[in-house]
Amino acid sequence: MTARLPATPGQTVGPFFHDALPYPGDRHLLAPGTPGGVVLHGTVFDGAGCGVPDALVEIWQADADGRVLQRPGSLRRDGHVFTGWGRASTDRTGRYTFTTVRPGQVDEGRPYFAVTVFARGLLNRLFTRAYLPLPDAPTTEVLDAAGDRAETLVCAEDDLGLRFDIRLQGEAETVFLTYPGHSSA
Repeated sequence: MTARLPATPGQTVGPFFHDALPYPGDRHLLAPGTPGGVVLHGTVFDGAGCGVPDALVEIWQADADGRVLQRPGSLRRDGHVFTGWGRASTDRTGRYTFTTVRPGQVDEGRPYFAVTVFARGLLNRLFTRAYLPLPDAPTTEVLDAAGDRAETLVCAEDDLGLRFDIRLQGEAETVFLTYPGHSSA
């Protein structure tokens, strides 16, 4: 008879990101300055409103035509091939930046970046979405469910490109998602 062992207690993730996970070109899904490229940037804030200096942000997205790429080799960056996935660590002030393309519409939905956040003090990564700021675009099930907090899921246009700030707690906390098979606890 096999004895049931208790579950291992959770451990917070990080703050090892800056040492182990970045790689050359990680934040450049396109080479900077590529025609049609856009800068997706923002700040990861903690509950006190301070930038989180040791967070890691990952994005997944469709290409400009709405195709979800499924190629091996996303870690290899050659400056020409768009892979649809990137990773950016935050700087000392909590800022992150990606060079990429505006994702196209997949099926009938509104274009978005799928975003994952790893940061100190979290037991699990957090999932959210960064929708393109398209006033006439159709709404989505996720935006409808977010209700009066839906604006935390929409990028803002600015001089650099698309700004998407991520607030881990507190006022204007970003709406985070739970997917089947993923525990948020």
